[in-house]
Amino acid sequence: MTSELFPGFRNLRVETEAGVHVNAVTGGGGPPLLLLHGHPQTHVIWHKVAPALARHFTLVVCDLRGYGDSSKPAGAGDHANYSKRTMALDVLKVMQSLGFQRFRVLAHDRGARVAHRLAADHPDAVERLALLDIAPTLAMYSQTSEAFARAYWHWFFLIQRAPMPERLIEADPAAYVRDVMGGRSAGLAPFDPRALAEYQRCLALPGAAHGICEDYRAAASIDLEHDRADIEAGRRLSMPLLVLWGEQGVVHRCFEPLKEWRRVADNVDGGTLPCGHYVPEEAPAELLARVLPFFS
Repeated sequence: MTSELFPGFRNLRVETEAGVHVNAVTGGGGPPLLLLHGHPQTHVIWHKVAPALARHFTLVVCDLRGYGDSSKPAGAGDHANYSKRTMALDVLKVMQSLGFQRFRVLAHDRGARVAHRLAADHPDAVERLALLDIAPTLAMYSQTSEAFARAYWHWFFLIQRAPMPERLIEADPAAYVRDVMGGRSAGLAPFDPRALAEYQRCLALPGAAHGICEDYRAAASIDLEHDRADIEAGRRLSMPLLVLWGEQGVVHRCFEPLKEWRRVADNVDGGTLPCGHYVPEEAPAELLARVLPFFS
């Protein structure tokens, strides 16, 4: 898919820790910009905006640990090896391996949660941060309503004790991708068939179902501990933060993203885009119109 959806980009495979490898593609020229994807997807979510971004930035487009063609280690008892702290260290190592000590970050969904932790733990590395269609994890769990739980049922399914959710996903991973992504406001229409096939291929890889479950199990446990510790210590994000979300999505219906991000960050701007959850694939032109001025 790299040659078809990311023409001119090259593949990378970077070892981060304990034998874990991160798969990525890189291309373009200019200041470094790290792109991180969400669930149940891979780095391919950025294929519609990558050509325009690559005219201004050196893009590094990663598969998160547990996703895509990155490593999928067995989860630890406390889920720490899928904590956003650990996943942030993965992508930091990728950037450092390319000689980038300071960079911009654009991230969606699960990747945006990794980016939040990256900015919190390594503020000197993150120059500017743009997060797509999330409120802070702690805020979303603590404000869970019936409407949110029904719409984001997978948050509560994936955190169940292994191997029950893994077994159900592995029974038909392609159907899981279609049902989760197609059940959102726009259905499956926004997705290039090649991208959708790539998401389905990757979720069928050995360990992939376990990896995504561990990501969510960490989010409902150790990640919340890290978020609470930041609040108790008065640690806030200080870099410019752009928060964008779909006006047809669940985050817009159930939360107030700007209000919630201003509780944990000092310099926040943003608003809605005319789409649902999968912003880079549903509204690529509108996304570029917001992020290019912000990062430039």
